[in-house]
This record gives sequence, C-alpha cells and structure tokens, in this order.
Amino acid sequence: MRNENESSYYNMDKRKDENQLKYAQQHLANERTYLAWVRTAAAILGVGFLVTSLHLSMGISENLLIMILGISTGFLGIVTIILATISYFKKEKQIRKQTFYSSYIMIYFFSLLWIIIALVATLYITQILI
Repeated sequence: MRNENESSYYNMDKRKDENQLKYAQQHLANERTYLAWVRTAAAILGVGFLVTSLHLSMGISENLLIMILGISTGFLGIVTIILATISYFKKEKQIRKQTFYSSYIMIYFFSLLWIIIALVATLYITQILI
C-alpha cells in the first residue's frame, strides 16, 4: 500500500503527463494546419499555371484577363505560404502562453482575394463564350 507522499507524487506525475500530451497535441494540430495551408498554396499555384497554359495552348491571343488571373493566383499562392508561416509561429507562441486569438484578418484577406479571382475568372469565361 502506498503512503500519502507516494500517492501525491504519482498523481502529480500523472497530471504532468496529461498536460504534456495536450500540449503536444496542440503543437501537432498547428503543424497539420500549416501543412494544409501549404498544400492549398500549391493547389492555387497549380490552378493558376493550368489556366494560363491551357489558355495559351488553345491558341488564343494574349488576353489581359488571363494575365491578371495568372498573376493573381501566383500572388495568392505566395501570400498564402507567407501568411501560413506567420500564423504558424503566432499559434506556436499562443500555445506556449496558453492563450488563443482568432485569425480574422487572414480569413477576410483570403475571402476577398478569392472573390476577386472568381470575378476575373467569370469575366474571362464570359468573354470567351460571347
């Protein structure tokens, strides 16, 4: 049978292990989120290159809208990687301090850029169809 000191020490050790597990899970979730953003950036860049090369391979002459679409998707992909990296390090610091702040600015920024890209793509598609 354990005495009081051994029991207390065992409970402290158990709580410490549980806290470390939660801490590790938060860091791993932060890394998964970062990698998801990087995959998203790669997909954005890929779509931009695909649309631009498809346009040029169709033999259609240079078009301002396709240039804007290609440049904006390239810009969005690069900015996604930069903001994902900044967000990763901010979240890491927040995890260490055990605080949480939502990423409203990043969400608004990407939503606005996607709306602009969708509008340019829509203009381009309607221009081809007309």
